[in-house]
Amino acid sequence: MSTNQEYLKAEREKEWRVELRKKIANKERTAIARTKMPELDPFERIKYQDREVNLGLSETQARVEASRCLDCPTPTCIEGCPVSINIPKFIKNIERGEFLEAAKTLKETSALPAVCGRVCPQEKQCEANCFYTQKMKKEPVAIGYLERFAADYERESGHMSIPEVAPPNGIKVAAIGSGPASLSFAGDMIKLGYEVTVFEALHEIGGVLKYGIPEFRLPNKIVDVELANLEKMGVKFERNFIVGKTASFEDLKTEGFEAFFVASGAGLPRFMNIPGENYNGIMSSNEYLTRVNLMNAANDQFDTPVIKGKNVAVIGGGNTAMDSVRTAKRLGAERAMIVYRRSREEMPARVEEVHHAEEEGVEFINLTNPVEYFADEKGRVNRMRVQRMELGEPDASGRRSPNVVEGSEYDIPVDLVVVAVGVSPNPLIPSEVKDLKVSRWGTIEVDKDTMQSSIPEIFAGGDIVRGGATVILAMGDGRKAAASMHNYLTSKKLNP
Repeated sequence: MSTNQEYLKAEREKEWRVELRKKIANKERTAIARTKMPELDPFERIKYQDREVNLGLSETQARVEASRCLDCPTPTCIEGCPVSINIPKFIKNIERGEFLEAAKTLKETSALPAVCGRVCPQEKQCEANCFYTQKMKKEPVAIGYLERFAADYERESGHMSIPEVAPPNGIKVAAIGSGPASLSFAGDMIKLGYEVTVFEALHEIGGVLKYGIPEFRLPNKIVDVELANLEKMGVKFERNFIVGKTASFEDLKTEGFEAFFVASGAGLPRFMNIPGENYNGIMSSNEYLTRVNLMNAANDQFDTPVIKGKNVAVIGGGNTAMDSVRTAKRLGAERAMIVYRRSREEMPARVEEVHHAEEEGVEFINLTNPVEYFADEKGRVNRMRVQRMELGEPDASGRRSPNVVEGSEYDIPVDLVVVAVGVSPNPLIPSEVKDLKVSRWGTIEVDKDTMQSSIPEIFAGGDIVRGGATVILAMGDGRKAAASMHNYLTSKKLNP
């Protein structure tokens, strides 16, 4: 270590001691305010598609935030984590300055800690179950920020740990799709000694992590490092391989695969079936984000350019809608609008994403729904007719139903509309496999405790089962399916 590095380390240690000297006792820990995430300036970040908005915590910030954790005797935060991370253990490692140990703890149960630290809705999962939230009505420990910090510190340190794997057991299993559910499944199965191959239809591994989430939220290089770790553990990846087309399940069985985990996602876009929806300049959020995130369509020199607009309306209020409208802003939209039929408070998007969108100049048109589109003489959309809505009684989801306000229609000028009102499951696998039970929504039916389908050797999870959910819930499905598949194959081997 150089003299300069030693000096900087000593200064950081001094700063840490000053911050925490009088706040070690539990009663003083609760007086520490939650650390704020440093962010790139809004006027600067909207110039770049690949500049991350959240900048990450410093070592001092991370240790101060970690010191807030009360290390509860019954850590309810773990109960809120779909992949069962030992949250107090990794946080206390950070508090002690043992950052690499914190990262190692995360990897015991999570295949994607740097990803989850960025995109998981901790405010609805682990942080919602934090003692501060549940009992003290205070802001919870910033578990997500700390998870990101530990994973980033390990990556930048150059000392990446690779989880231990059991000796090969000679049993081949396959994961179909390479999104978070499959990656989580593959990580657990390789640890148990299985020969794991992940089949991906596209040319890039990562599924929704690559095509659905913009780099200003989740840089591709972060995903690539997590994938490289899985490869080092022994997971094999097959790209440009469509199970059901390139090869059937029977073909794969012939090659020796004994069980399958289907996580082919919900990539079929939904539209609203209103007049004019087929005009040029109206597209699904799936197409819009995939072109920009995976095919470099923001670069006019590439062969798959995306339509850009000055007046862009994104229909919907979820995270995908926020990703789309913020992407449009970065592609030069002068007026970028969210049009959502419910109120601001009922938006399913993360509060942080809505806040970032507002900072970046996005306009929110709530309690409003499109009813028709109009086009110019060349067939390009140029205006959108909308109607105002009012909230009625709660629907099946618990949210108040939007009702039409009669006579409230008016027009909004638009030259690009991105429809982000939901997705449907990929129908290829359900249509390929005979006797596979499917719901009326096209999702694969599974036992919720085991993720096992109506065909014993086929398990499923993620959006192909849920019809659209978060990264962390998909990962939880992958872990649950891995444990159940291991039990199934072990039992089958003992009772042939």
